[in-house]
Amino acid sequence: VQLQASGGGLVQAGGSLRLSCAASGRAYVMGWFRQGPGKERELVASITWSGGSTYYADSVKGRFTISRDNAKNTVYLQMNSLKPEDTAVYYCAADVDPPGTYYYTRLHEYDHWGQGTQVTVSS
Repeated sequence: VQLQASGGGLVQAGGSLRLSCAASGRAYVMGWFRQGPGKERELVASITWSGGSTYYADSVKGRFTISRDNAKNTVYLQMNSLKPEDTAVYYCAADVDPPGTYYYTRLHEYDHWGQGTQVTVSS
């Protein structure tokens, strides 16, 4: 399964962006990670196969929303009220093994990764 992320760009603080990640096949648990300059890669959000359970990092709760469309094998990350500290390369990740009942919070739990898309938030 290959993952293709898109939707990054340059936005002013307070603005919004919507990231998309299309999988070439079925992906069960999916997540978005980010890696800022000089920082470790961190989990932003995760979603189960059904979409009924989600996880958000504290830093993005109330501002970001993860969702998915299984008919399109696509996961989305709606990012609102963006802050300069949200600047990072955003990566989508997936676990292609069923059942996808629980979200994952650790990097090693994801076995497929996209190429990353740059998000830059100016102050």
